[in-house]
Amino acid sequence: MAVSLRKATLADIPALSALIARSARGLSSEDYRPAQVEGALRGAFGVDSQLLHDETYFVAEENGDMVGCGGWSFRSTLFGGDARAERDASLLEPLTQSAKIRAFFVDPAHARRGIGTLLLERCEQEARAHGFSRVELMATLPGVKLYAARGYVGAEQVRYDVGSGESIEFLPMYKRLA
Repeated sequence: MAVSLRKATLADIPALSALIARSARGLSSEDYRPAQVEGALRGAFGVDSQLLHDETYFVAEENGDMVGCGGWSFRSTLFGGDARAERDASLLEPLTQSAKIRAFFVDPAHARRGIGTLLLERCEQEARAHGFSRVELMATLPGVKLYAARGYVGAEQVRYDVGSGESIEFLPMYKRLA
C-alpha cells in the first residue's frame, strides 16, 4: 500500500465532501438506516473548515487519489461539520483536557487496508507533540471496531438528532496517549 498523508487545504473541500458522502453511504449500511446517514450528512458528518485552517486535518492519497481523511483538534468541538451550529472553537488546555479525534472517513473501495490506522497514528502523534496526554472522539458505529483495536475505550452510547424525526447513534470513546 503506497498511501501518503498530507495536510488538507481549503481547495480540497469539494473532494472531501464527496469522499465523506461516499464513505458514510458505503460503509454505514450495516449499522444505520439510509435516512439516518442522509440526516447525518446534513451536519453531524461533513467538513469542518476550522480543522483545515488549524492545519490538523489530513488527506490520505494513493496514486493521486483521495482515499481517506481524518484529523485531530485542540478545540472544544467533538464532532460535526460546518453545517452543525453547536460547534465550539474555544481552545483546549492540554494539561487538563483531551484533544479531539475528528471526522475520519475512508473511501469504501479502500476500506480495511490500514488507512484509518495510518491517519489515527498521525493524529495521535501530533496531539502528543502539542502536549496532550489524552484523546477523545465521537465514534460512528462502523468506526468503533477501528478505535477499539487501537486502544480506545467506549462510554455509554448516545443519540444525536439529525432532523426529520431521525437520530443516529454514536459511541463516545477515549484513550490515554503513551
